[in-house]
Amino acid sequence: MLQLQGLARHFGGLRAVDGVDLTVGPGEIRAVIGPNGAGKTTLFNLISGALPPSAGRVLFDGQDITGRKPQAIFRSGIVRSFQISTLFGKQSVRDNVEVVAFGHARASGSPWARMAVSRDQVRARVDAALERVGLSQRGQELCNTLSHGDRRLVEIAMVLSCEPRLVLLDEPTAGMSPDETRHTAELVRSLAPRVAVVIVEHDMSVVMSISDHITVMHRGKVLAEGTPAEIRGNADVQAVYFGRKAH
Repeated sequence: MLQLQGLARHFGGLRAVDGVDLTVGPGEIRAVIGPNGAGKTTLFNLISGALPPSAGRVLFDGQDITGRKPQAIFRSGIVRSFQISTLFGKQSVRDNVEVVAFGHARASGSPWARMAVSRDQVRARVDAALERVGLSQRGQELCNTLSHGDRRLVEIAMVLSCEPRLVLLDEPTAGMSPDETRHTAELVRSLAPRVAVVIVEHDMSVVMSISDHITVMHRGKVLAEGTPAEIRGNADVQAVYFGRKAH
């Protein structure tokens, strides 16, 4: 589904992402973890087209999408959520989801472009997305009245309304209560096998409970990758990420 080949991004002398190789299969949930500054968000920016790479390639479903504009990558089936909330607070839950769903349904980035599907089909996608995240009865509530956890659920609904094939989730449980975190983790886990997910997440209980595979980054490079059990027992990961001395 997704393949990164020697992907790199340099900012002057800083190698934020430095030759990353990564493969994500269909329906896989892949966590990307690492200390602050490890290059995780920059990696998402490279995959989603927000930044052009200094070197390397991004392949999606066998197609080279390196250097494509974010709108083109978005329409190809890769949809991303962000670390910082991007909702229209004075608009309803449903309005926020419809903005993204209708934008995705247009043939190009222009608001006047023809619709690739009918308006009824788009509204059905919005209904399904709200149902999926448990907000189907709260569509008319204003987003600025919601709890932090519910706002994050709206953002996930926005992603799902585009019927993505690959979802990039950037710290979806940040700032949530334990109950909200548990609910969101269960929701993300339920996306597989219909959707592949790459998630950046600092809550290790979430990472270990939902991931099929984990990639650990350190100083822009891949330090280790494997199953949750393999990463939990990796001495290099314990030394760098968890602060434990390797023996």
